[in-house]
Amino acid sequence: MTSPTKAEGSGPSVALDPELASTTEADKPKKLEGRSPGQLMWQRFRRDRTGMISAGVVIFFFVVSALAPVISSLYGKNPYTLYAQEPDYPFLLDDFAMPTGTFGGVSGEFWFGVEPRLGRDVFTMLLYGIRNSLYMAVLLTTLCVVTGVLIGLVSGYFGGKVDYWLGRVTDFFLSFPNQLFFIAFMPIVTAMFVSPTDETPTYLRATAIILVMWFLGWMSLARLVRGSVLSLREREFVEAAKVSGASRWRIVRKEILPNVVTPILVQATYTLPSSILNIAFLSFVGVGFVEPTPDWGRMFAIGAGIYEQDPAFLLFPGAALVIFILAFNLLGDSVRDAFDPKTGR
Repeated sequence: MTSPTKAEGSGPSVALDPELASTTEADKPKKLEGRSPGQLMWQRFRRDRTGMISAGVVIFFFVVSALAPVISSLYGKNPYTLYAQEPDYPFLLDDFAMPTGTFGGVSGEFWFGVEPRLGRDVFTMLLYGIRNSLYMAVLLTTLCVVTGVLIGLVSGYFGGKVDYWLGRVTDFFLSFPNQLFFIAFMPIVTAMFVSPTDETPTYLRATAIILVMWFLGWMSLARLVRGSVLSLREREFVEAAKVSGASRWRIVRKEILPNVVTPILVQATYTLPSSILNIAFLSFVGVGFVEPTPDWGRMFAIGAGIYEQDPAFLLFPGAALVIFILAFNLLGDSVRDAFDPKTGR
């Protein structure tokens, strides 16, 4: 039998219990690890159930839009074919050009029914309509955010005459009535590149929509960034950077810009759904996309003409638009609360 281990040197012998030694090691306080602001934001965001569900819905819409050609191929239909004229579907529409099936023609062949009068598949029309709207809204939001951030940073940091003239330019653009300007200016933009006797290509219509909406979409963010920069440029850390000899570009890029990321990101989450609504509005009033390009706004325009005969046609595009806009707005609120817990609900 092994004798207890004795401590070296003078003094009484001490028996070292292995279990006591292991318990003591386990009970030692662990080293605390610091967390970056991004990690803290993500931790708060994960605890927000509404934010997580909204993010899942938004991601679902983006995935569906990106995979629209794949889904359409697996589904076996496309948004351009007039299925009412196909020999395989002889009784798709009745004598009044309305879907013969129940609830707008919903069936195993046509999951969301068929379009009245022409007999196109509503499911694939909606898929490609979401795809076109989201792609354009993402590009438009990116352009508006970059423009607004640059003008806001320059105006707020340099101040003086630079701030005065940029402020007057911003006020000038804010004076335009957006919706009326969209309607009036869209034909002018397309007429600059296409003869009135020729059909305007879809890519040119998309470019014109983005240009017109970008033209009038950056001002609110520029104002927001300018106000934030004005409150930051006199702070101690900015003054310390100036005293240390840092260049203006470095101060703006390293000291000021990271501190205005939160309002920029939150504003971007509100700009994107607003852009989708504006794009749909242009198509609804007839100055955006036209036949046969699938578009959310065009589907509402078609549905507005036949809602008494076939109210089901508006159900799926309307529900999809409401769900996406609501989810994105809730996501914006959750992102804001995660960055600034003092505003949490």
